[in-house]
Amino acid sequence: MNSKFVLVAALAAGALSSALAQTTSPAAPAPASAVALPAPQAVPAKIALVEFLEAAAATNEGQKARADVQKKYEPTKTKLEALSAEIESLSKQLQVAPATMSEDEKASRARTIDTKQKQLQRDGDDATTAYNADMQDAIGKVAQKLGPVLIKYVQQNGYTMLLDNTGQPQQGGLNVLWAPGTDISQAVVDAYNASSGVTAPPPSAPSAARPRPAAPKPAAPKQ
Repeated sequence: MNSKFVLVAALAAGALSSALAQTTSPAAPAPASAVALPAPQAVPAKIALVEFLEAAAATNEGQKARADVQKKYEPTKTKLEALSAEIESLSKQLQVAPATMSEDEKASRARTIDTKQKQLQRDGDDATTAYNADMQDAIGKVAQKLGPVLIKYVQQNGYTMLLDNTGQPQQGGLNVLWAPGTDISQAVVDAYNASSGVTAPPPSAPSAARPRPAAPKPAAPKQ
């Protein structure tokens, strides 16, 4: 899990107070009659790292949502595979066509193959777009519910800053090439699974690769 992008800045006032204590210019000497106040103490930063989108997809509910979307598109996937196989078969037939076949017949078959290839490209692009949109929506809904669990975990465990390691940039985010901290992704997944009541899905049998869904972009969790 690589550190990539900042999602949330300071979650507690401690880190901000520490920064202000270092940057504020010294105050004028207090009158002798004034009561001396203790100097502000810098609060050590405790940084948490999380792969927010990956964590949402890794929850039991997220896994079930992904499986439901994949099942929905199984018929489309089968149809595209059948069309691809047909194109491959027609192409091989044309390659081994007998010398007695007329040029007009060869040209007609080539046009048929070209038409089917364009159809495959078009249908494949449409299916990928729809699949990605459905997957983004499904995981995004889980991510919205994961946000409060994440913030609660951070607060209960005394973290003062939360950094998101998600592999895609958040809008307006800043690149973080490296950041010290504790990766709490799995701990948050476990906490969410415990609160959601959704059981872990059974292991699925290996299947052919599906179009890779675009990562959802839920709003950053708010305190």
